Amino acid sequence: VHFACAPHYAWVYEKAGFGRSQIRSITEAQFQGRLAQGNPIYTAGELAGYVDDDLRVIDAVRPDLVVGDFRLSLSVSARLRKVPYVTLGNAYWSPYAQVRYPLPEIPLARIFGVRLTDAVFQRIRPAIFALHAMPMNRVRRRHGLPPLDGLMRVYTDADQTLYADLPDLVPLTGLPDDHRCIGPVLWSPEIGRPAWWDEPPAERPSIYLTLGSSGQVRLLPSVIEALAALPVNVLVATAGRMDLAHLPANVWAADYLPGSEAARRARLVICNGGSPTVYQALAEGVPVVGIPSNMDQYLMMGFVERTGAGRLLRSGTATVAGIRAAAEALLQDPKADGAAKGLATAIGTTNAAAEFANAVSRTIYGEKN
Repeated sequence: VHFACAPHYAWVYEKAGFGRSQIRSITEAQFQGRLAQGNPIYTAGELAGYVDDDLRVIDAVRPDLVVGDFRLSLSVSARLRKVPYVTLGNAYWSPYAQVRYPLPEIPLARIFGVRLTDAVFQRIRPAIFALHAMPMNRVRRRHGLPPLDGLMRVYTDADQTLYADLPDLVPLTGLPDDHRCIGPVLWSPEIGRPAWWDEPPAERPSIYLTLGSSGQVRLLPSVIEALAALPVNVLVATAGRMDLAHLPANVWAADYLPGSEAARRARLVICNGGSPTVYQALAEGVPVVGIPSNMDQYLMMGFVERTGAGRLLRSGTATVAGIRAAAEALLQDPKADGAAKGLATAIGTTNAAAEFANAVSRTIYGEKN
């Protein structure tokens, strides 16, 4: 196994013990900034550079299989070298998902309001998605490959497309054999417990709060203020994005917390609505308040809310009172608790590692091991 990543993600693989190569990637700030403005995530020039880096690694390593997680350039580079390619993604970006794409947090929503902006967005969304697909298709044409029909195809094009999702949560229809759900990938880096871990009183319910690396960190003080008035413990992971001083008596904070363990300890998880933390919560049978900003997070939380296992609050309009009311409602709602526990049971029947191994066997050997 050989990993390739940009320098700012190398820490993920420090203990992996496998070979590694360095490739280019835009920064997290660039990625999130473009999402916030509603712009295409990558330029054609950046994707062309990605293809060059991919080819350099493929030629050096000579792999039997390439696996990517939203490394869109592999749709070109793996095909140019005729190496089988498996991509990992989320089912709500599948061409086979029945989805109404929600309005993310964009500047126009703050100016004209959510209702009017959403009405306009739904009318022009096909053109916006076509614009977002354009850089990838330019690169494909440059290398003699046919364009892909639509943004969902750009996001999922591979020899095997694996969705790290629960079918019960994100239903798909008419899937071909080379598209399949493998279940959530419940992974997080090894993080030790903070020194205060045993301080919160066990007789009070706990809330695990993290807005991660891509949530609206400016809302963190407001969420803390909302929860400070409740008879709960609040366990906060800031992702190193904010120095929290003068915390309320019922709040404990650290840069990072062991996510699955924090969710297991909690009665409620409040997060940015992204799939990694949401699945950590649901795997422990814990309801979720999601405060999303980008479309990926809105899509995930939309499906969670439909099951009754959580509540979505728009980050652009979230208030202290609204956050407090949502938290109180879910803490006291047995139906939400039951829905989350039902999803936990379903998650317990999945085995993403085994399904991934089967996909590797299918792709390389043409059979299931």
